Order: sequence, then structure tokens, then C-alpha cells
Amino acid sequence: MKIYPAFLSFLFITIFISPSVSDHCNAQDKKVLLKIKKALGNPYLLASWDPKTDCCDWYCLECHPNTHRVVSLTLFSDDRLTGQIPPEVGDLPYLETLLFRHLPNLNGTIQPAIAKLKNLKMLRLSWTNLSGPVPNFLSQLKNLTYLDLSFNNLSGSIPSSLSTLPNLEDLHLDRNKLTGTIPESFGMFPSKKLYLFILSHNKLSGTIPASLANMDFNTIDLSRNLLEGDPSVLFGPNKTTFEIDLSRNVFQFDLSKVQFPKSLARLDLNHNKITGSIPAGLTDLELQFMNVSYNRLCGQIPVGGRLQSFDYSTYFHNRCLCGAPLDTCK
Repeated sequence: MKIYPAFLSFLFITIFISPSVSDHCNAQDKKVLLKIKKALGNPYLLASWDPKTDCCDWYCLECHPNTHRVVSLTLFSDDRLTGQIPPEVGDLPYLETLLFRHLPNLNGTIQPAIAKLKNLKMLRLSWTNLSGPVPNFLSQLKNLTYLDLSFNNLSGSIPSSLSTLPNLEDLHLDRNKLTGTIPESFGMFPSKKLYLFILSHNKLSGTIPASLANMDFNTIDLSRNLLEGDPSVLFGPNKTTFEIDLSRNVFQFDLSKVQFPKSLARLDLNHNKITGSIPAGLTDLELQFMNVSYNRLCGQIPVGGRLQSFDYSTYFHNRCLCGAPLDTCK
């Protein structure tokens, strides 16, 4: 049988050249990823990370469609993954997303090498056993839009330097052991608007910084802390806030003097020391949820809007509230 030169060329390319042509993965990125796998004890989660295959096809990561550099590393939901965040994560310079989530045996502190990831937009380290402080070096990540450090064992105070992040939109520091006050600088975020501002379930104390009057949050959750004083600066008729949860603190202020955003749909103020009466302005809002129970409110519940659509548990355990859905005023 006659074998044509063209066929031989095709055979040569198929056997010897094609594998390297099809491997789009950057060689340095691949080397770094394999170091990360080894540092984490070669977990089953990373079983697809085979050095003989294209790393852009591996699970738990994404490559840029044009440059083929690794832009996303997402490790989650594996009880068998143990150890600390490997310092090699800082050697993936094009990372835009870094996620370690639902990894209960991931321990240690937040890896300082993360500060090298200047292109990072999303950092999510949550539902782990990470401890230590919220590090100052996070303020070096100027492209960050989403920061989630929730459901960990982080302690210490919140660094004021986070307010220098020019593009931050969502901040989650909830479900930790953070202490101290909310930084005054948090009223000075460059954008003047954060979508999510979640600091609940910590041990934060002190008053709400007056500077927060400058901010317009979509959702504020400061519940289950030790915060006190008057948080009225979080409200205001010109804001576009959708949800405010200040429950289970020791706030003490006159609710009747508060002006609410017209956009407010969810309001939770239960278990505080709030006085005054329920303002009639709340009847103008399209409220989906409200709870003002366990306070020191008095007077008749205004009639109208959605206020009578909530049951008695929304209002009970106050000093002398009355009117539907509670007992008739005497």
C-alpha cells in the first residue's frame, strides 16, 4: 500500500503535536495550581487536576477565553479538604475571583499572599474555620467589588482601611467574633453607596458613626451585636434602602422622629430599647416584613398601609402599644 507524504504529515501532527496545541493552559499557572493541590493534600475535589491534561478543563477554575490565564478559582463544599490557604494562590496574577467556601476544615489566618492579586474582583472566604483578624492588606485590592468573610472565627476589630476600596459594592463580615466599633471611615466609601452592608452576629459595640448618614445602602444588617445609641442616621427620606435589620442590640431612640426611605420594604427592630410611637409614615410604605417587638413603644398602631397585615408577634412585648392587631386602645 502506498503511503502519501501528506498522510504522514497529518499522522505526525496528530500524534506528536496536537496534544500541545490543544493545551491552552498557561504553563506557569498550571505549575502553581499543582502546588496548590499538593499543599491542600491532593483532595478528591481536585481529582481532575491531572498534569497530563489542559488545566483550563479542570474543575473548580476558569480560564480567560482569549488569554487562557486562570481568572477564577472556586473551592467549595468538601469536608475532607484540610489545611490552610496555600500562599501559592498569590502566584495566579490574573485571578478575578477567589472562593473558599463551605470548607469546615480549612484553618489558619487569611493568607497574606492574597494581597498580590491586584486584579481580584470577588473574594469569598466563608463557612470555614479561618481565624485571626480581618487583615489590613485587603485594602490593597483596589478592584475588589465583593468581599465576603462571613461564617468564620475571625476576631479583633474591623480595619478602617476597608473604606478606601474604591469599587466595593458588597461587604459581608457577619457570623464572626469581631469586636470594637464600626469605623467612622465607613461613611466615606468613595462610591457613597454599598449594595449589601452585613455585619450581623458579632460582638460589635459603641454607637453608629454619624458619617454613615453619607451612605446609601440597599441592605443593612447589624443585628445581634452590642450596638447602642441612636441609629437614625441609617434612615432618611432621600435614601433608597430596601432592608434594615437592627434587631437584638441595645439601641435607644425615639422611633416617632425617624423619617423612612420610601423604598423600605423590610424593617426589623426587635429586642432593643426603642421608645416613642409607631410613626404614621410607615403606612405609606409597601412593607413586606416588619418587627418592632420587645421594645418600649407606646400609643396606637396607625391604621393603613400594610401595618394591620402583620400579626400580633410583630408588635408584642412593648410598653403600651395598642390597636389592631393588638388589643383595642382603652
